[in-house]
Amino acid sequence: MSKSLLIITRQAPWAGPSAREALDIVLAGGAFDLPLGMLFLDDGVFQLQPQQQPAALQQKDLGANLQALPLFGIEALYASQRSLDERGLHGQSLAMPVECLDDAALTLLIDHYDQVITL
Repeated sequence: MSKSLLIITRQAPWAGPSAREALDIVLAGGAFDLPLGMLFLDDGVFQLQPQQQPAALQQKDLGANLQALPLFGIEALYASQRSLDERGLHGQSLAMPVECLDDAALTLLIDHYDQVITL
């Protein structure tokens, strides 16, 4: 039986390669039917902001990759409610549906997974 894996992404999409690397890991794991979850934490919640214009920063758009997650069987998507609140983002206006969790629920979520990778 495969061990479950939680990927925690903490970087904004324009802050370097970490956001893209987290998505690549999740998409690769989904292609192999691994039990996966993805948590957007800290500045990582900015990846969920709709209508980004990464070309202005000479970056690639991560939106298409995010939208592909359910196609790869990745439906366990979470965001820190505190991270969203601190950055003025609201769960209802995100680019894709995620389960917004408070700090206590985040602790339970992380404990639920066998392995955790933070990028």
